[in-house]
Amino acid sequence: MTEPKVIGIVLFDGVEELDAVGPYEVLAYWTLNHPDDGYRTITLSPDGQVVTCAKGMRILPDHSFADAPELDVVLHPGGQGTRRLMRAADHLDQVRAWSARAELMTSVCTGSLVYAAAGLLRDRPATTHWGAIDQLREADPSVRIDEKARFVDDVTVVTSAGVSAGIDMALHLVSRLSFHDRAVAVRRGIQYDPEPPV
Repeated sequence: MTEPKVIGIVLFDGVEELDAVGPYEVLAYWTLNHPDDGYRTITLSPDGQVVTCAKGMRILPDHSFADAPELDVVLHPGGQGTRRLMRAADHLDQVRAWSARAELMTSVCTGSLVYAAAGLLRDRPATTHWGAIDQLREADPSVRIDEKARFVDDVTVVTSAGVSAGIDMALHLVSRLSFHDRAVAVRRGIQYDPEPPV
């Protein structure tokens, strides 16, 4: 039997909780309930130790960057921790290394700032949280920013807007990596049907 492809969700101190956990819910629901689709979902952090998220939630990753399997799809969340990562040469090198091997690089919210700092968004369309549009523009003026999109799919790089938009992007990934009706079933399974009460 062929080994499943690996979707890796990158964790780090200061990651925005829903940026990571929202897509994880979608992708893990899919990969656990439909293993024949050929994917599995993991989490990883720089050292494999517990990370403390932006609002205090603590998460124990499955792997460190060093011992993680090769990633076919990378999902980089956002959060205040990305401001530090944008200036961390070792992290940007790691992002470039993933990009060289992975089929697909994806981000949620200000994860796109890290991708911009690593040079992944040069001359590409992309989006981010509405409050970070100017920072994305400063990180790489060549990025063609779509300020209204929930997510932007540019073939090998998919970026999404803030926080809950990562769920929309993750459902898009399920549709893209498997088929539309599978994504519909996953959406129904997690009972995701936004009707904001306010």
